[in-house]
Amino acid sequence: MAGTIKDKVAIVGMGATKFGERWDVGWEDLVVEAAFEAYEDAGMSSQEACERIEAGWVGTVFSGISGAVMADPLKFDGKPISHVENQCATPLDAFRNACFAVAAGVYDIVLALGVEKLKDTGLSGVPSPEFFTNFGIYNGKIFSAPGSFGLPFVRYAAKYGAKKEDLARIAVKNHYNGSLNPKAHYQRVVTLEQVMKAPIVAWPHGIFDCCGNSDGAAAAIICRADMAKEFRDDYLLVKGVGVSVDAVLMHAYRPHFDYMGWPATQRAAQQAYAMAGITNPYKEIDMFEVHDCFTTTEMLTYEDLGLVPKGHAVEAIHDGRFELHGERPVNPSGGLKSFGHPIGASGLRMLYECYKQIQHKVDNPARQIGGNPRMGLAHQIGGAPNVSGVGIIGLPE
Repeated sequence: MAGTIKDKVAIVGMGATKFGERWDVGWEDLVVEAAFEAYEDAGMSSQEACERIEAGWVGTVFSGISGAVMADPLKFDGKPISHVENQCATPLDAFRNACFAVAAGVYDIVLALGVEKLKDTGLSGVPSPEFFTNFGIYNGKIFSAPGSFGLPFVRYAAKYGAKKEDLARIAVKNHYNGSLNPKAHYQRVVTLEQVMKAPIVAWPHGIFDCCGNSDGAAAAIICRADMAKEFRDDYLLVKGVGVSVDAVLMHAYRPHFDYMGWPATQRAAQQAYAMAGITNPYKEIDMFEVHDCFTTTEMLTYEDLGLVPKGHAVEAIHDGRFELHGERPVNPSGGLKSFGHPIGASGLRMLYECYKQIQHKVDNPARQIGGNPRMGLAHQIGGAPNVSGVGIIGLPE
């Protein structure tokens, strides 16, 4: 790697809306809600923020087509604002680009924000991307995200003996975590029996194995590391970021795809680890917010991120190491499964959870993870799936 931005960029303010069916507001309101919490967190008024923030990156897939998604509701008249869209990796990619701009010395203070208003589409799932209609059997009529993300489970189960009950335990874990989170979409505990008996959407995924459509927004104020103390003492530094996009989209068109994991996640993670100087993520990172759009996705992500060896995900599910008060909590927020998944916002919301947990400032003390967490990782995977983003943040060394 030619260079690194490790410890050159600081997060001094973050905000996140409640996720859910936000019928009472529009996407503009969500942008304001997330940004204004970030302003307050950084100790700035909205007027001061307008004056000091020099540029913005806004991530959204379905809620706008230009930087005006940020400029209009926040009154950022004339500022350089980039609209980022990279499927489910959109918000982490917006964050990555904002960090690069500050690390390069182009700007001192910038805003990264993600927003999505999916419920207004009236659809039970996300709108079908046009490119899926060009891939034979995966055309827009029969392709489904639950089906696409579920295919690897069949191969994994045949090789390693995983069972649907193992996936159900992930759903139970994440729903429990979300039940403690006042900003989560689904604040409901579910039992193993309920998950196992739920109607099937696409095998092996039942209703409780699938995340729901949500509305929401999240934001981060990013500045040069050497000016972070102007805003707060408990700032966090960016340790590493990575984004990977596979050149070939669909499973059927990847000759070397073994249905045992997501290559995009593996590559994005290695980029972020190299930048952060991490060689053993399980030992060096204290908590993980991963993209559990489906329970299979979380299970495979344990291995793709290098948290357990290949074939050992089921063992980790049963021994409790990834539970809220386990050795390495995964999705203490409730994850996409319980917190919700507005596509353009989720990655920044994941960083928000890491940020608050490391600061010991979560909104409910009952869900504060144990120990003295110093570093957290956020991960996203999306598309066919073919695109992934990873961000790592932590305390100064």
